[in-house]
Order: sequence, then C-alpha cells, then structure tokens
Amino acid sequence: VDSQVLQDPGDRSHWCVVAYWEEKTRVGRLYSVQEPSLDIFYDLPQGNGFCLGQLNSDNKSQLVQKVRSKIGYGIQLTKEVDGVWVYNRSSYPIFIKSATLDNPDSRTLLVHKVFPGFSIKAFDYEKAYSLQRPNDHEFMQQPWTGFTVQISFVKGWGQCYTRQFISSCPCWLEVIFNNR
Repeated sequence: VDSQVLQDPGDRSHWCVVAYWEEKTRVGRLYSVQEPSLDIFYDLPQGNGFCLGQLNSDNKSQLVQKVRSKIGYGIQLTKEVDGVWVYNRSSYPIFIKSATLDNPDSRTLLVHKVFPGFSIKAFDYEKAYSLQRPNDHEFMQQPWTGFTVQISFVKGWGQCYTRQFISSCPCWLEVIFNNR
C-alpha cells in the first residue's frame, strides 16, 4: 500500500522546518524542507539550499558578524531511514542538543560538539516517540521538545560554557521535525 495515498490531503509534505537565529532574534522566515537532504550555509560556490548569507540581519554585534563569516559551507541535514544526520561541512565546530542523543533519564540534555568533517545522528525517530510519555511534564509544557534539535555554529553553550542558553549564541538553528 502506498503511504502517500493514505495521507491526509491537508498534510504538509515537509519533514522538518528550520529557523535561523542570531542570539534571541529569529532572522528570516521558517525554511520548510521537503527534499531528503538540505545544505545550510553562509556561502557555498554553486550552493543549493538554505543560504544564511542572503538573509538580512539587523544585528550589528561584532561577535555575530564574526561567527556569520565563519559558517562558510555550514552543515548538511540528511533524513535517513534511522533518523536525521548532521554533517559539519564548515571549518569550525558545531554544537548540537537533541533529546534523542542522551540518556532518556537524564535531567539535563548535553550539548554535543561536532568537529569539521564529522557527522552525528542528531535525531532518532524511534527514540523520540519512546520519549513521549503521556505524563511527561516537559512534553506537556513544550509539545515540540522531543522533535526539536538545536545547532549552534562556532560557539557552544550549556554546562561547560559561559553561555548557559542557546539564545546567547551568536548564530544558531532550530530544526523542528514533523512528528507525523
């Protein structure tokens, strides 16, 4: 049976949407992703995908400008059968936080550093569904928690960094997965 035929006609065909942020401000519109992979970059010769360099930013912070210039070839998001992989194509590390990367009993999610040229399975669909417990307070408060991955460029955040929250990072992404 073809699963496409069974879908609700009002159902969107995207598997995720991406928001680009500079500190506490979202820059540009939500980017809806239908293709199995997406390049997110600042500048990429013959690049095809989500070009952050084309977004108009009102942020004049020197740190934001400096980090923006270091994004370069950025990352590639790829939807595979087992989940979503993030490949770091830039010359600097990226930092990722995802509920499916950690021990499900952990109280705080760790931020994982991914070096240039490396990839990480940033999101696992099966794990995400198993994390959704009906009485889970965090899921009740934020319905997208288990289906969101945060990625910062160049600068990390969390327990091991001076920045405690991703909203303190100069340039970052929020990837929200379609949970259907």
